Amino acid sequence: MNSTDRRIALLPLDDRPVNVLLPGDVANVAGVALDVPDTAMLPAYRQSGDTDALAAWLRERASDPNTTHLVVSIDMLLYGGLIASRTSHDSVRDVVARLDVLREIKRSRPELTIFAVSLVMRASNSYSNAEEPEYWKDYGKDLHALGGALHQQLDSTVTDQLDSLIEVPDGILSDYASRRARNHMVNMNALLLRNEGTIDFLAITADDTATFAAGSAEQVWLRHWMRFLPGARDTLMYPGADEVGAALVARAIASTDGIHPSFAARTAQEGGFDRVPPFENGPLGESVDRQIRAAGAERAEAEADIVLVLHAPDPERHDMFRGYPETPDLDAADATVELVRRSLDEGSRVALADVRFPNGADAELLTRLAAAGLLERLEAFGAWNTAGNTIGSVIALCVAGEAGRASGSFDADASRRALLTRLLDDYAYQAVIRSEKGADLFPDRFPLADDSRVEHARSVIRDDMNRMLRETLPGGDWSVTSLTLPWRRSFEVAITLRRMVGRAQSLSPMSVG
Repeated sequence: MNSTDRRIALLPLDDRPVNVLLPGDVANVAGVALDVPDTAMLPAYRQSGDTDALAAWLRERASDPNTTHLVVSIDMLLYGGLIASRTSHDSVRDVVARLDVLREIKRSRPELTIFAVSLVMRASNSYSNAEEPEYWKDYGKDLHALGGALHQQLDSTVTDQLDSLIEVPDGILSDYASRRARNHMVNMNALLLRNEGTIDFLAITADDTATFAAGSAEQVWLRHWMRFLPGARDTLMYPGADEVGAALVARAIASTDGIHPSFAARTAQEGGFDRVPPFENGPLGESVDRQIRAAGAERAEAEADIVLVLHAPDPERHDMFRGYPETPDLDAADATVELVRRSLDEGSRVALADVRFPNGADAELLTRLAAAGLLERLEAFGAWNTAGNTIGSVIALCVAGEAGRASGSFDADASRRALLTRLLDDYAYQAVIRSEKGADLFPDRFPLADDSRVEHARSVIRDDMNRMLRETLPGGDWSVTSLTLPWRRSFEVAITLRRMVGRAQSLSPMSVG
């Protein structure tokens, strides 16, 4: 079967662009068809997806002999999406039973490869209930702190001296703890699926965590069972969430082509790999290792297919969602620019994971890279949300590129589109436009209620992106022809980027099943 015949079916984590369009970019770079469920089956913000329809869709895609891999978000399959995994009232019995569709598919077609990801539920350190149960607006930070305090007592035998730690009503605490217990049982059952061979590769990733947190304690227990179950010892557990679909699509492409791309990871900041990024619970270097392995690649210290440059986390832990840092570190930016330049001049393919700040690029770094003409020479770029999100997406695009080159199906236009999409989203929008205009464009604390405000924000962001394509970024003949706000808020945008050739427009669409 050649690359034009084979298909990968993706059950994404939710309907946001990073979970649907980014994996499509990965597949397009390698010239492989990606099938995704119809929008009507998927969740829409707090409305959960149709779990029965999604299971039926998986059966239908698995029955197609051209489908070589299923990439499955267990949170989507069992709950109908990421937010539903935190807010639904489904019982343990009901959600675990929905895993049986994977057993059914494996029995009917044993040669079909199934990759899956299951999340350790987060405990957001905020009072925002935008993606959490309603009571998060009153008790979110308290529940987050309680999880960290209980984690620190993990080895204690005392269970009846907790009153000083708990400032949450019993009913709310019981509901929250029950949801965590249910989701932990789901992760345990995912390990059992890997142990029995129903799942061919499993990633258990931690969404938005901390060194001490309820989810970090659960990872201790999961690691115990990973060691105990012989068939589950190759499960990868690491910080990440929204990028994992793209990483597993890349893994599927690479495994079909029988290649294992190699990455040499570099950072210009002394001790950069030892820093623990915000919203994560381990050092950067460990996350890089696991992200590379999750995408079916390997890390090399010397000769490598890709040099992965990491702009290491800010010691001050600034978050770009708050806007520009008051005192940017120009020396750090200059050092990373020099590392990128040197690596490119040595003849390497170079990718840049800017993990300096969560939720957007280091504008000082990108300005310097653009002025030096280095952006257009990058193999891939990322600088969005958490460090894990950024690293995983950059690696996935690189793996797809290596696989496409090896098989002769590499799509240079798709590769450029993917690079420009991330530059526009992570830098132009998140670091610049949102920092400068976000307060005016998004006055509502939660998703915009007024349709006219949504349309105005879309128009302003699209026009500003096209201006930056012409003036700052290596836009060439590319243009943003449309832009949407999927959840009517400032956090994510969906970009349609086309190459304008005379009156013709070039866009390789992602297949939607």
